[in-house]
Amino acid sequence: MTVRSIPFVDRIADGVFALDDRLRVTYLNDAAASLFDADREGVLGEHVEEAVPDILEGQFPAAFYRVVEDDLPATFELYHHERDARFELRAYPVEDGLSAFVLELDDRERNVDRRAAVLEAIDDGVVTIDGNRRIVGINEAMTSFLGADRAELVGEDVDVLAALAGVADDDLEAIRRGIGDVESGLARNRRFDLPVTDGDGSERVGELRLVPIRDGTASVAAVVRDVTDRREYERVVESLHEVTRWLLESDDPEEICAVAVHAGSDLLGLPISGVWLLEEEQGYLEPVAGTAEAYDEFGGFPRFGPGEGIVWDVFEAGEIERIDDLRSADDPYNPDTPLGSEIIAPIGTHGVLMTGSFEPEAFDETDVELLSTLVENTRAALDRTEREQTLRERTERIERQTERLAEIARLLSGELQCQFERVADVLADEDAREHSLSEREVETTLERTDRLVDDIRELARDAGAVGARSRIDLATALEDARSASGLDPDAVRLLDGARLRADRDRFCHLLESALDGIATRADGDVDVEVGPLEDGEPGLFVREAGAVPGVGRADIDHEETDLTVLRAIARAHDWRPVIERDGQGRIRIEIRELATLERVS
Repeated sequence: MTVRSIPFVDRIADGVFALDDRLRVTYLNDAAASLFDADREGVLGEHVEEAVPDILEGQFPAAFYRVVEDDLPATFELYHHERDARFELRAYPVEDGLSAFVLELDDRERNVDRRAAVLEAIDDGVVTIDGNRRIVGINEAMTSFLGADRAELVGEDVDVLAALAGVADDDLEAIRRGIGDVESGLARNRRFDLPVTDGDGSERVGELRLVPIRDGTASVAAVVRDVTDRREYERVVESLHEVTRWLLESDDPEEICAVAVHAGSDLLGLPISGVWLLEEEQGYLEPVAGTAEAYDEFGGFPRFGPGEGIVWDVFEAGEIERIDDLRSADDPYNPDTPLGSEIIAPIGTHGVLMTGSFEPEAFDETDVELLSTLVENTRAALDRTEREQTLRERTERIERQTERLAEIARLLSGELQCQFERVADVLADEDAREHSLSEREVETTLERTDRLVDDIRELARDAGAVGARSRIDLATALEDARSASGLDPDAVRLLDGARLRADRDRFCHLLESALDGIATRADGDVDVEVGPLEDGEPGLFVREAGAVPGVGRADIDHEETDLTVLRAIARAHDWRPVIERDGQGRIRIEIRELATLERVS
């Protein structure tokens, strides 16, 4: 039989040989031939018991049978009597037999100190394992994590480590298979994430990596890294993305802030947190949301105005700030605060999110990074809400302008033209000019025309727009409206007093429109009563009083301009106008759902 040549194996300094499934030599390199003290071609085809000389003492051939029959790798030692040297033989099953590698142990032991130094320099836990799954080496990082003694572990089965770490049976079985795959060359490496328990009994998450090594004794290295914090960080980041979806689904700024605060409490572990938004009209930061623990501790949150403490300074600067020790901080809002440290994060130009701890130096860069992500998502949600609110207001303004233009066009082409034609008809009637009644009719028509012009002017300046609301006394506003309408003082009576909050100018014009609407349609002397609704609901009424001469008065035209203005002002305040005639044909105007109304006895 001719020796096969495998060039790169032939040049290896360690002994390499191969046996078939009947344990006959099918290959050996020069190093193995020297070890067997045999000619390479002379031993080919021989059974391993015949090929191995008596000068080599070891587990021949029993160990090889186990490799072939069990299809598992094996490692054992050989002793060479002539050389007085020990060798390690590692055998691996292959498709038609086995391959074996022989390494002199003296060479391996010269590298022990160097290998141990390398292991100790690694921050991760490292365990080296031989072909029998026994622990060859273990570094300090691993023994510290497990709270175990190195001397008690070396030489033990690797399952001992699994028991100390509380590894589940299913995970342990997967690890065993992984060791076999890496050791046999079926896999370059194996990686597992699994729950473990450290020496203090704390539950952790470990990342286990199995890689092959060739250092003379160990065949596999297990590298264990505590990834608990990293996995928690990844979980929080993923949860923050879900929170972002919730934030973007809301169109209420206060709800957005509440979601942000509770996300900070639940996900980031920040139980003492709150959000302040800028109140633009007053120019201060107004508290709008806070955690339950913060409210329990402080009983409420203060406002922050310009120059009031660190919070306002951070808001103006626009950069997140971590304060590790509030007791030594410059310009604290409350020098006696029980908080030891805090993070203040601006939410763009909207406000700030602040979180605190009773302990100094309670926060690190990870907290700052995660809080920055939460704040940025909150800012994006508030920006979107602001844009949508601006768009809604612009759309509503355009719709109101369109309605006003339609009203003005109707007046100019219809009712106002009708009033001028009536005046022209009276002036053209020579017989009618001789009677004072005709002059009165002209005067009435001109007054009506003048009111129409005023109403057109009111529509043109947007009757549906509402300015700042203030506290209004009904009696005072009614007197102003009566005077503007030109009615006699005796023509208008306030039955019961009341106060409310509204745009003062718009409310007075609403009352003036109501009085004009009744006066214009009245038959005879004007008699108007005003007061809170009789049914106890929040609202007001303006009604025509007294007897009504004659019958068959026309229904109210809901498109008439003075009443259109009244409706526009009421709806702009979120009130509900109701205009009708009672059973006697008298006009009654109600303003309902006036939530801020207070009755005055």
